[in-house]
Amino acid sequence: MSKVCQVTGKRPRMGFKYTLRGIAKKKKGIGLKITGKTKRRHQPNLMKKRLFLAEENRTITLKVSANGLRIIDKKGLGAVVRKMRAEGKRV
Repeated sequence: MSKVCQVTGKRPRMGFKYTLRGIAKKKKGIGLKITGKTKRRHQPNLMKKRLFLAEENRTITLKVSANGLRIIDKKGLGAVVRKMRAEGKRV
């Protein structure tokens, strides 16, 4: 399965890992310098969660990011599922 949040649509993004060298200014150095950049993937914080949908009296399993769980806490699971179905997603 792909690493995509079913609620927010977050997916892996490309970015860089920076290699630093030097002594920080707050430690009386001349500052940190970037000596190299390596490509990497930033992964979303995904979890597989089983949630109880009271309207249909059943549990559903969602692949959700931490931000998606906060949205479910705020709006309620029923409202989130209705919106997902309106967008054409299968729940």
